[in-house]
Amino acid sequence: MSLEGKHIGIAFTGSFCTFEKAFEELQNLVALGANVQTIFSFSAASLNSRFGMSKNFIKKAEEITKVKPILTIEGAEPIGPKSLLDILVLFPCTGNTLAKLANGITDTPALMAAKAHLRNNKPLLISISTNDALGMNMKNIGLLMNTKNIFFIPFGQDNPKKKPNSMIAHTYLLIPSIEAALKGCQYQPVIQGY
Repeated sequence: MSLEGKHIGIAFTGSFCTFEKAFEELQNLVALGANVQTIFSFSAASLNSRFGMSKNFIKKAEEITKVKPILTIEGAEPIGPKSLLDILVLFPCTGNTLAKLANGITDTPALMAAKAHLRNNKPLLISISTNDALGMNMKNIGLLMNTKNIFFIPFGQDNPKKKPNSMIAHTYLLIPSIEAALKGCQYQPVIQGY
């Protein structure tokens, strides 16, 4: 399936350790001719970390996509009524965002984008990055896996010895996962070694 001309939303949440890989995949999407709209959660848009400055991430997203990122809840809301996207990817999706999504909480631009997008019965793809996937968030992963139009980029344990509950998506599988989700399918196998 060609992604040329597809309208793809990429919503960044606060798993800053995965941003470098996320930006590589963002460049790949643009190179394939996709129209990419980035959205930043409040944390992703405002917190600085050892992985970089938030203002630099926002600038980089705009440089790659040539489109201003959405940084507010009111900016994300029209995604639904205007049916702006073919697919939305929470990339990365923290455990906090995952839990809120599973429980219907909409208090960030990324979550508003997800809520607004899902109302159109279009696919939402999740790229998990959470230290508690096999702990408190396992129930939320299970709930979302059984929710219509929600799909996951395959994921696995990233450090079973030091962080036994942590799981992270295989970000290099973004494009095939998008292609599968656009066909209404979950890319398999969804659980893969890291």
